[in-house]
Amino acid sequence: MKTLAVLEQRDGKLRKVSFEVVTAARRLGGPVDAVVCDTTDREGCAAALADKAKAGGYRAVVFTATATGRDLAPRVAGRLGVGVAADLTDLAADGDAIIGTRPVYAGKALQKVRVTARPAVLSLRPNIFTPDEAAAGVKPETLSVTSSGRVKVSEIKPAPAGTLDVAEAQVIISGGRGLKEPANFKVLEELAQAFGGRAAVGASRAVVDAGWRAHADQVGQTGKTVSPSLYIAVGISGAIQHLAGMRTSKVIVAINKDKDAPIFKVADYGVVGDLFEIVPKLTEEIRKLHG
Repeated sequence: MKTLAVLEQRDGKLRKVSFEVVTAARRLGGPVDAVVCDTTDREGCAAALADKAKAGGYRAVVFTATATGRDLAPRVAGRLGVGVAADLTDLAADGDAIIGTRPVYAGKALQKVRVTARPAVLSLRPNIFTPDEAAAGVKPETLSVTSSGRVKVSEIKPAPAGTLDVAEAQVIISGGRGLKEPANFKVLEELAQAFGGRAAVGASRAVVDAGWRAHADQVGQTGKTVSPSLYIAVGISGAIQHLAGMRTSKVIVAINKDKDAPIFKVADYGVVGDLFEIVPKLTEEIRKLHG
């Protein structure tokens, strides 16, 4: 049976997560159709996707668990009268059913979900499914959205040029209250720049609530869920709400002056000391590696 992969684009170009969702959808077997909406209106896009799913007789409709996907998936599921298997980190077919794996209890355990609904509505955690070569050549169908719904998007403000979304970056350097004041995030921004455009700067909830950083930078249960190759937590104690958003990172490095900080329990590497001494030295070494 066919699978419908819902892609995302920005400024007319497909986002990296779009290739991930195509790659993951192929794990279910059978053909994969890819679609993208021609507008940012959520209600209209959800209606068009639901109509496409009904007419096409798809086995599953697959989204990414980005801000857009988390908004669209339940809207489409509601129109189809099914539930959502959300934030999956693994996906497989089992006869007529679909088996998904998702982290629970702030990432302390993995739950297997058996989905038999038709079509199944699934969302996938970003940076988990490595795009294959075939995904790079995907040419999605553009769905024309005719219904504007009750909400109209009047403006989209792009991030500053060169800024990476923490949900897509392969390297994330996140800061917490240990940075003492918002101006000190410059230390982390310099470290991010040393990675040659592959790193983003994130933040804990406490920092965002204090107004130091934008909510778009927040990593955690009430922010963004990330799975980068490298996550560097600087001055972050490691509350369970923060761990829920970054525990599945491939490698975790913690820098904190409190040797008893909970973050060290999940870190692959831990450095106990003054971040204002350690981070500049780390930045210097990273610059050497990148020439």
